[in-house]
Amino acid sequence: MNGVGDDPARYKKQLSSSAMSSLPPQIACSELQALSKNGADFLLIDCREADEHALVALPDSKLLPMSSLAEQVSELENHKGSHLVVYCHLGVRSQRVANWLRDQGFEKVQSLTGGIDRWAEEIEPEMVRY
Repeated sequence: MNGVGDDPARYKKQLSSSAMSSLPPQIACSELQALSKNGADFLLIDCREADEHALVALPDSKLLPMSSLAEQVSELENHKGSHLVVYCHLGVRSQRVANWLRDQGFEKVQSLTGGIDRWAEEIEPEMVRY
């Protein structure tokens, strides 16, 4: 089940939130690389756990583990209108975090499709994979 039938109000809220933002909910690795190369203004958030982040991470990413995000979301308060890109290992947790952040009023949030694993596969083959 895709969750739509579970809570129609949440689905409607997501639709209206998506309509407010011109950004698609996901971003491809190549698009993120282009943003970075072009000096675009965005905040890169790693929602994996600290041990995963210590193993390998994208440069200049801010560690905000999904497990403690609710307690740490205040750290993002100054970035409510900013472009946020969230990543994890494979893209599953980051999608959940991106949806949650949209529910909290962050409008310009994207999840990195395929996570850091896809990044290593497509952009940086020498990067540690786990």
